[in-house]
Amino acid sequence: MASAEPVSEAEVGLRHPSAICASAEIGSGTRIAAFAHVMSGARIGADCELGEHVLVRSDVVIGDRVTVEYGVAIWDGLRIEDDVLVGPNVSFTNRPLARREAHRSNPCRTTIGAGASLGANCTILPGITVGTRAMVGAGSVLTRDVPPHAVVAGNPARIVGYADTDHHDRRRAARADTSAEVDEWPQRLRVDGVLLYQLTRADDLRGSLVSAEVGDHIPFEPLRYFTVMAVPSKDVRGAHAHRLCEQFLVCQVGQVAVVVDDGEVREEVLLDDPGMGLYLPPLVWGIQYHYTPDALLLVLASRSYEPEDYIRDYDEFLALREKVSGVTAVRVNGAQHT
Repeated sequence: MASAEPVSEAEVGLRHPSAICASAEIGSGTRIAAFAHVMSGARIGADCELGEHVLVRSDVVIGDRVTVEYGVAIWDGLRIEDDVLVGPNVSFTNRPLARREAHRSNPCRTTIGAGASLGANCTILPGITVGTRAMVGAGSVLTRDVPPHAVVAGNPARIVGYADTDHHDRRRAARADTSAEVDEWPQRLRVDGVLLYQLTRADDLRGSLVSAEVGDHIPFEPLRYFTVMAVPSKDVRGAHAHRLCEQFLVCQVGQVAVVVDDGEVREEVLLDDPGMGLYLPPLVWGIQYHYTPDALLLVLASRSYEPEDYIRDYDEFLALREKVSGVTAVRVNGAQHT
C-alpha cells in the first residue's frame, strides 16, 4: 500500500469539499466523494474510490484500487486487501454481541481478500474472512468464512459456485477433435495432470456392472479407499490438496460436482455416472460440492492416511505449486509423462 505523503493540490482536488479526511495515510490517486468521513489513523492505499456517505474508522487498513460504494461504514478491525469491490450499503459488523457495553471490548478482525466482490446490502458478521477473488451475492448474510474463489449467496450464505471456473463437458470434449474417435479416453482436463476415465460397463436385464482395472483405468495401486455419503447439499467437502497422495473419484450413486485447481486453471466436472472416474494427481486443489441427497462418492487413494500430506491453506498450496511449476508428472494408462 502507498505510503503517506504530504497532500498536494492535485490530491486535494480528488476530495469533495464536504468530505472529512483526518487521516494522513491516504495513497496517491484515491478519490473521496461527498460527505465521506475518513478518521485519523485509517490507512488507505492508492487509486481507491470512496463513495458518498462512506465512514472509515481509525483501525482500518484498505489496500490499493479498492472501490467502496455509497453508504458503507467500515468499522475498526477491518482489513480490505487490494482490488476489492464493496457494493452499496454493505453492512460490516465488528463485535460479537449487540450490547452497548460491547464497545469496551476489542473489535474482531475481519479480512476481505484481494480481488473479492461484496454485493449490495450483504451483511458480514464479525471475524469473517472472505477469501481471494470470492464473490458474495447481494443481500447475503455471511456467518462463516468464504473460501478463495467461492461464490456465495443466501441467508445464511452458502456456496453456489466458484468464480473463474470452466465447466468441463466430457461429451463435447470427446468430440472436440474431429480426427479422434468419440471413445478416446482418458480425457485430459486443462488443469495440470487431471484425467477423466471411462470405466468398463455392462448393462443387461439382470442389472448393470461397472469395473475398473489398475493400470488401464486407475493409474496407481490403491492402498486405501473411503466413501462420502449423506452430505447435505449445502455443504462442501474437500477444499484441500495433497503433497504426495494420488486419488481416483467415482460417484457410484447420485451426482456431485468436483472443482479441480492447479493455481492457474480451475475446472468443474460433474460426476453423475458410475462409469466415469476422475484422477487427481498430487498438488491439485480439489473441492466437492452440490451433492445430491442420495450421492455416494468412492475415493481410492495411493497412500495410507497421513495428516501431514494434506494442504488445507490455499496460499500455501499456491506457494508449493510455484516451486514445482512445470515438473508435475502425469500418468496415462500406467505410463508416466511430463
